Amino acid sequence: MSRSSRPTTRHELGHIGRHALTVLAGQLAVMAFGTTDTIVAGRYSDDAVAALSVGAAIFVSVYASLMGIFQALLPLWAEQRGAGQPLAIGRSLRQSMYLCLAACIVGMAVLLQPDPLLRWTHVPAPLQQEVKRYLAILALGLPPALLFRIYGALNQALGRPQLVTALQLASLLLKIPLSIWLTFGGLGMPAMGAAGCAWATLAVNYTMFGIALRLTRRQAFYAPLALWQRMERPDWPLLARFARLGIPAGLAILVEVTSFTLMALFVSRQGTLASASHQIAANLAAICYMVPLSLAIAASARVSFWRGAANEVLARKLIAQCFWLAALMGIALSATLFIARELIAGLYTSSPQVIALTASLLGWVAIYHVADAVQTFSIFVLRCYRITVLPLVIYCVLLWGGGLAGGYWLAYAAQASLHWSLAQGTPMPFWAASAGALIVTAMAFSSILYRVVRAEP
Repeated sequence: MSRSSRPTTRHELGHIGRHALTVLAGQLAVMAFGTTDTIVAGRYSDDAVAALSVGAAIFVSVYASLMGIFQALLPLWAEQRGAGQPLAIGRSLRQSMYLCLAACIVGMAVLLQPDPLLRWTHVPAPLQQEVKRYLAILALGLPPALLFRIYGALNQALGRPQLVTALQLASLLLKIPLSIWLTFGGLGMPAMGAAGCAWATLAVNYTMFGIALRLTRRQAFYAPLALWQRMERPDWPLLARFARLGIPAGLAILVEVTSFTLMALFVSRQGTLASASHQIAANLAAICYMVPLSLAIAASARVSFWRGAANEVLARKLIAQCFWLAALMGIALSATLFIARELIAGLYTSSPQVIALTASLLGWVAIYHVADAVQTFSIFVLRCYRITVLPLVIYCVLLWGGGLAGGYWLAYAAQASLHWSLAQGTPMPFWAASAGALIVTAMAFSSILYRVVRAEP
């Protein structure tokens, strides 16, 4: 669509919807990577799946926080596209390579030296060697993973998420047989256990990035960006601008991810029944999260585009309508979870005890998801207005303080004073506290977003 045309809100919502569905398909494919590894490692041995569980939690925490830095650059590139500045996009993308280099150094250092994290989480000594082996392999796969994330953010900013999703779906077809082969061995390859899953991920990461790199040379719509010019010297003011936007966004994702992963570690003290039920609930919450996340990515790209094109009126209309769409979609998914909670739990397990406890947890997950949908949309759109530090502070106080610490207190420290039977031996207090914290977070973010949009001319 040309900048001089007069777009309708209906047309724009259709554009955002198609973009969101494309992103959702890719996000679900990426989630299937972890599901594949869990199933394959679980079939191999209990030690392999235990090492994979710990190693994947550490890797995801590192990768997701660094990934958030580059996902936060999407609004900048979408604005430059809306302003008709393709060469500026190309130059800023080349500058982002310096930031990527720094992120790779930090991330690989953490993955190659995970001993402090392993000691802090009390991972058994026999398991630590396998976890360190797993993380050392994934450290080599971190650079292509982050570079592919930059490619993904660029395509989303350009309104072309189809190529990214196609690569993610195709890579799943490569990931599944590779994980099976390298984990169990065969055809001259020794069995490698959890490390086999890591080698498969590394191979897939390099393959995806290699194809993406080739596409940037071959596809005509990249040509106006002049991506393949000689690298300029570091533009320190621009890199500082990237850092001010990206680092708080990355840290916010780190808080969000660790509030989830640490909850699993605390719940593990309650035994197998509690851990199994919590894992199912957490998996369903993560799947549901992909829906508002996809909408938020698509909406933030389009809002930033029209802000760059100096059409603040349309940008505000899209924010308002997509906000209510995110809320309604959250309510619909939550209602489905609540109504069919026993049926859904039964799809994961045949144990009556696990089904019963999971079904009770899904009532809290339903409440949790409504708030999660609203806060996810709000924090992404706030990045379009360069607001990243305040959401980080709110996340730290509410997700770590109210949700994680509050759940721990309810589960382990408040039994005598509250006489709350649900606090004894179930993950219910953690989900209740997290749902409450997310409700307050969603209210805070919605209020900030409302004031920001109202303040725009």
